Amino acid sequence: MSDPSGYVRERTQEGRRDVRWPAAPEPLPVPVYDNHAHLEIVDGEEPLDLAAQLARADEVGVIGVVQAGGDIDSSRWSAWAAASHPRVLAAVAIHPNEAPAYQAAGRLDEAIAVIDELAAQPRVRAIGETGMDFFRTEAEGLPAQYESFEAHIALAKTHDIAMQIHDRDAHDEVLATLERVGAPDRTVFHCFSGDVDMARIAADRGYYLSFAGNVTFKNAQNLRDALAVTPLERILVETDAPFLTPTPHRGRPNAPYLIPVTVRFLAAELGVELDELCARIAANTLAVYGAFG
Repeated sequence: MSDPSGYVRERTQEGRRDVRWPAAPEPLPVPVYDNHAHLEIVDGEEPLDLAAQLARADEVGVIGVVQAGGDIDSSRWSAWAAASHPRVLAAVAIHPNEAPAYQAAGRLDEAIAVIDELAAQPRVRAIGETGMDFFRTEAEGLPAQYESFEAHIALAKTHDIAMQIHDRDAHDEVLATLERVGAPDRTVFHCFSGDVDMARIAADRGYYLSFAGNVTFKNAQNLRDALAVTPLERILVETDAPFLTPTPHRGRPNAPYLIPVTVRFLAAELGVELDELCARIAANTLAVYGAFG
């Protein structure tokens, strides 16, 4: 892909009942950042380009986005977006569910080399999303996930940047791998999906827990319990856009401008003032990724 700016993916509309964009929420009193989104994936009845996404976010107090890749093409697009827009930083990686396919094609080493090259760019501030996924990958694909995850950990250390972890049904193995290999200095559990015990372990080890819109879902009490024991200095917030749209908009397109819905929910759950939580989330984000502008 010679010009990554033209890359785009479309989210499937099949089986979805409502693809209208939700109304913009009330702006936050203190600006924050969306620390994980996939803005190369267009969604909604009227798809928004990157500039429109950032403008909508800015209007409600979301002043920066960490754009995450998951394969070679989306990682190149993420690096391009960060280099082109002062309110975007990039994370680049081969997603754990993509690693087995690259391995089967004999291209995993090549793919990781591309990520290594992209990670050297000044506005690429994280390796991600990487990790392990025992939900979508069958047993024969797990060796590739382990190999890829450990290689990505090494890249984060080499480039002294953060790491965003994708962990689905693999909590124990992810924690064990980080302990065995040694975690990067700034390690983030993207879209944290564990329980209270895992949250305590992660926080004790100095990892960050990033909460997405699914913390608002009725069936996600485990996430709310985990939030309750997470120190404020370890909390981040994200959309994982266009997925995981928070209640009351669940099922509709998600975007960085909806971060205030989740942040207000977190503040209410934690019993802290909204402006205090916003300031803490912003400070945490900058501590992990550095300045945006």
